[in-house]
Amino acid sequence: MPIWSDHPRALGIAMGVALDALVADPRTGHPVALFGRAASRVEEFLYGDARPNGVVHVILCVGGAAGIGLAAERVPHPAGRAALTAVATWAVLGGTTLAREGVYLAGALEAGDLDRARARLPHLCGRDPARLEAAGMARATVESLAENTSDAVVAPLFWGAVAGIPGLLAYRAVNTLDAMVGHRSARYERFGWAAARLDDVANYVPARLTGLLAVLAGPAPRRALAVLVRDGHRHPSPNAGRCEAAFAGALDVTLGGTNVYDGRTEHRPVMGDGPAPEVRDIRRAVRLTRAVSLAAAAIAVAAAWRLRR
Repeated sequence: MPIWSDHPRALGIAMGVALDALVADPRTGHPVALFGRAASRVEEFLYGDARPNGVVHVILCVGGAAGIGLAAERVPHPAGRAALTAVATWAVLGGTTLAREGVYLAGALEAGDLDRARARLPHLCGRDPARLEAAGMARATVESLAENTSDAVVAPLFWGAVAGIPGLLAYRAVNTLDAMVGHRSARYERFGWAAARLDDVANYVPARLTGLLAVLAGPAPRRALAVLVRDGHRHPSPNAGRCEAAFAGALDVTLGGTNVYDGRTEHRPVMGDGPAPEVRDIRRAVRLTRAVSLAAAAIAVAAAWRLRR
């Protein structure tokens, strides 16, 4: 009997991870970008400076994504479900692109090309690159690699293993909405509240799993675990701090400090005991991101296989 007859979800996740490694994200026509445009259209009709408007926006957008996933999950042939799971997994994963962005920034900074690095940094985070020198961009890159390892890899794989295609698509919808409207601003302070809170809930377990995997996959597990336990809760985000603290301990650097976002200054508590990140630490962070991503993929496939049994 073909393997997909009993384990289409596990096989589909494995194939999707392989597709992401081979193809990564297309430059145009990405499914997530298409979802973002649809969510923007819905926002045009629903926007109001009130939480209930944002709640309806989230219900329609996330519910629509989950509904598409439910329809795909009901395809009767196991081979079809495996193929659709593979496509959905590829569509929501961003691990290969994340690592490539880190490598690109490392190369630009190693070459001393600050202009090229500043132009590229917005692909990873929302900080104002014009205010950053090489050291500041190195810290921003390492912190973004840590946080996005959870958002782009561990979290979608977690929800894919637990809930199949609906979990994959719903999680990516939640995370995309948070990026679109969940940030603090005059326009989205109330409208984006629901998206931000739902993203916190969806990432609660995956962020902590990311921290533990960074501890186990990194070069100094005891140090990474100590920093994770001591500093992981200090970040203003209930989830990002677990990832960044584990990376800080694993790489023996100090993360956190003052960040500037579109003219808005935030002061983050520091995490870790080492020196501030240098340019050479970016490639080390990329290697840790790849190790955590590989471990998460293996766990997701095994979990999907086990849950089916």
